Amino acid sequence: MKHVRIATYEIKKGSFQELADVAQDGMLREFRNQPGFIRYGLADSGDKTCVSLSLWETRKDAESASRISETWDREHIADRAELRTNQVGDLAFYEGVPAKV
Repeated sequence: MKHVRIATYEIKKGSFQELADVAQDGMLREFRNQPGFIRYGLADSGDKTCVSLSLWETRKDAESASRISETWDREHIADRAELRTNQVGDLAFYEGVPAKV
C-alpha cells in the first residue's frame, strides 16, 4: 500500500500558474530528494484555492513530507499562499492508462 499527502492552500497573492511554477522549481526538487518519494502535483481547484498531492512509499515518508513542506512553504511562499488543510492517508489504489510506445 502507498501513502498520500493531500494539502489545500489559499492563494493570497499572484496566480495559480505563478505558484505552480515556484512549486515545480522548488518543492518538487525538495521532495525528489526525500526517501520514499513517488509523485507530486499541484491542482487548481478554483476560488484562489489549490491542492497539493504527493505519493509516498510509507506513511512515515508522507508524514515527513508534511514537515518538510511546512518549512519550505514558510521559507518560499508564505507571502503567496497559506496552508489550510494537511492530511496523510493510506492509498488503496492509483491507476492509470499504460503509456503507448
